[in-house]
Amino acid sequence: MDLTKPEDIKSVLQHIQAHTNGTGLWGLVNNAGFNDIIADAELSPLGNFRTCMEVNFFGSLELTKGLLPLLRSAGGRIVTVSSPAGDLPFPCLAAYGASKAALSLLMDTFRSELQPWGVKVSLILPGYFKTATCDPDFWKLQKEQLVARLPRELLQAYGEDYVEEINRQFIQFMKVAVEDLSAVVNSITDGLLAANPAVRYYPGQGLGLMYFIHRYLPYFVRDLFLKGLFINPKLPRALRPEHKDTKKP
Repeated sequence: MDLTKPEDIKSVLQHIQAHTNGTGLWGLVNNAGFNDIIADAELSPLGNFRTCMEVNFFGSLELTKGLLPLLRSAGGRIVTVSSPAGDLPFPCLAAYGASKAALSLLMDTFRSELQPWGVKVSLILPGYFKTATCDPDFWKLQKEQLVARLPRELLQAYGEDYVEEINRQFIQFMKVAVEDLSAVVNSITDGLLAANPAVRYYPGQGLGLMYFIHRYLPYFVRDLFLKGLFINPKLPRALRPEHKDTKKP
């Protein structure tokens, strides 16, 4: 199913309704997630923001709303895989993070509104696990396409080597992705089957420390932590001393 295609969603809804009208639907797992750009928000085309929102937010919203009558009938469960990037400002993940922030807030709202119906809603906020997007060749191609599309003024201000360095650091970060997905699967299963599922699950290493820093320490500490953990962009070309010196009379 392509969550950006209403006809696909409609077909799935009709199929599910035909098989569950008499029983209702016990569980929905929103697992689709999409990102195809690693760059500063200013360097990220609006189209990338829209695509992330279409898949990560609007697709899940449309599917969930379509299945709510069946979920309410069964007093069932909604489990949604979001991301810590929707809670914390990871460098170079603005498009993805903004869509996941919207998704997390939406599901938290559903959780509150659906309580009278007995429907329980849980969020999964996993650490970094190895998925199909952990492909260096894919990200190299995305970087090349981004550089080719950037307006000349932006490319001069930031420098092509700035984008190259972001891509290099991200590919290096991918090497720490956890291959064993059982922690995520166990969280989803608990959200579906536990008598009293958690509102939020945090499968993965280091998330407790990350959220402690986010909630209790100054912003500059959190920003330094995220740069050290994920991506620490170099200084944009226009701000480098050697570039400033060339402008002096």
